[in-house]
Amino acid sequence: MRADRLVATLLLMQTRGRVTAAEIAAELEVSVATARRDLEALSTAGVPVYPQPGRGGGWQLVGGARTDLSGLTAGEARALFLLTGPSAGAVPEARSALRKLLRALPATFRGEAEAAADAVVIDPAGWGRTERELPETVRLLQQAVVQRRRVALRYRGRAGTATDRVVDPWGLVDKDAVWYLLAGTEQGRRTFRLDRISHAEPIDQEAHRPADLDLPAVWAEVVEQMEQRRATTSATVLVGERLLPVLRDRHGRHCEVTGPAPDGRVQVRLTAHTPRAIAEQLAGWGATVEVVEPDSVRRELAALGAELVERYGGARK
Repeated sequence: MRADRLVATLLLMQTRGRVTAAEIAAELEVSVATARRDLEALSTAGVPVYPQPGRGGGWQLVGGARTDLSGLTAGEARALFLLTGPSAGAVPEARSALRKLLRALPATFRGEAEAAADAVVIDPAGWGRTERELPETVRLLQQAVVQRRRVALRYRGRAGTATDRVVDPWGLVDKDAVWYLLAGTEQGRRTFRLDRISHAEPIDQEAHRPADLDLPAVWAEVVEQMEQRRATTSATVLVGERLLPVLRDRHGRHCEVTGPAPDGRVQVRLTAHTPRAIAEQLAGWGATVEVVEPDSVRRELAALGAELVERYGGARK
């Protein structure tokens, strides 16, 4: 796009001071004639760009004029390159965008920004696992969000029934390797798991996106609602201090320390969506944990124990 080239040309002139049309053509991968027309367009538009004829000539900004197109502070520049730099290698467009932004930064910020881009390596693959590839549905829906196109979906609900819908895509969320689509529908805001979408196709209709939409705030509200639904059952559990950090790591906000127990153990409150779910989470710890209440969770633990004895009891002989 020409607007992108004009910005890139201006940034290149800021960085190098004086450039030739041939240098711009090589950098931006366009013809020399196109580069020359872009330079003339900048001059005509009132940008203080002028040519210097003769040997060693070229184009430069009048009086060393500069335009800080980024508006970033030093801290903001470092934070941006720390976050984006490690993940940009797999996306050529992102790496190209970072290079252009780097040229726009004041010289005093540029060195730290370059160092920040290479300061962190992100390895998305867990031990013993291969790297996750971005699902094609994510790429398709990202484009629909950016271009504000409505999308026709075939979606399988929790009951397993597939339905066809047309939605207004608002944004995508990657939560612990599970992707979600936030979208507007005739019934209001909805959240769709991408692994339940069997087909997605943008259609030639403009999507409606609320003008005051705050996507992070909307997602925070969705998370809070989901967590409340997942915490309808609670259990009082006694554990040793050694086990407490493990429970906290695995259960997060669903593990609350309520005080010390008389025998030196720690009393915690665990929550989940059903008594069976709590029992399944604790069964692997055997007698190192003790459920004080409710009886519904204790019965589920007893049932799990009986199932295991029936299946594996003969292995002790």
